[in-house]
Formats: sequence, structure tokens, C-alpha cells
Amino acid sequence: MTLPHRHTAPLEILRVQVGEEVGLSRWFTVDQSRINVFATITEDDQFIHTDIDRAAGTPFGGPIAHGFLTLSLLSAMAYDAVPVPEGATFGVNCGFDRIRFLAPVPSGAQIRGRFVLEGVEEDGAQITTRHAVTVEIEGQDKPALVALWITRAYLAGAE
Repeated sequence: MTLPHRHTAPLEILRVQVGEEVGLSRWFTVDQSRINVFATITEDDQFIHTDIDRAAGTPFGGPIAHGFLTLSLLSAMAYDAVPVPEGATFGVNCGFDRIRFLAPVPSGAQIRGRFVLEGVEEDGAQITTRHAVTVEIEGQDKPALVALWITRAYLAGAE
């Protein structure tokens, strides 16, 4: 069984794509409902995220998404846009070398992920990739975040 993913690519293709943009996700809506659910799950209900009236009086002019909510949507963005090695049966998140939150995401905004493949490392049935990720906010010049994300795919037989 292979990893259920929208995009796969032979390892030979991934190797030559290092340094290139390999995916651009669809737009994701970060509405107040999503922000409130995230606040409940993470127990982070700071008013800047959940109190529309109070947040209106801040320099942001209204509620903003948690930075970690924006970060957590990277999984869906990657699933939407980034090719995985052919034959991968599962994958894991290894972490980040860098994460920077550059601009707040206002409630109701649309965001999407842009992925540049920075590296591919092979170790038997494990393929580790590094992607430079930029999360764009529709209609804004400054991105919500930039990150260097490390993931690992396991090929058949690695279970």
C-alpha cells in the first residue's frame, strides 16, 4: 500500500528539483470558527484571537489567528501541493530548522503554502526532505510565516 497523497514523484525527479518550487497549495480560509476551535483545543483563548470586540481595539483591528494555527495548517497545505517519493507508505514530521511568524493572519483571511524543495537525503528505505515554506496571506505582500520544514517518507518494506 502506498501513502494516500495527491502527488507522487519518482525519487530521480525529486533529486533534480532541489532548489525549485515544487508546490503551491490551494487557499485555506482562516475564519473565526476555525480560530475558536483551535483556541479551545490548545487552551489558548487570549482575547486577541477570540474576543472580536476587544480585539477590534488593538493595532490589528480585529481578531487574528494563532501563529501555531497557521503553522499547523502546513500539513494540509503540503498534502495539497507537495509531491512525495513514489512508493512511500507513510511519512512523519521531523521538525523545523527555522520558523518565523512575520505577519498576523486576520480572522477571515485566506492563506496558502508555497514549497521550495531544499534537499533530499536517502538512507535505505527512508527519504528525508527539507522544504522552504512560505505561507502567503491573500492580498498582502508580507507572508504570515516562513519555515524550513523537515519530513521523512518511508518506502515499502520499512514498516
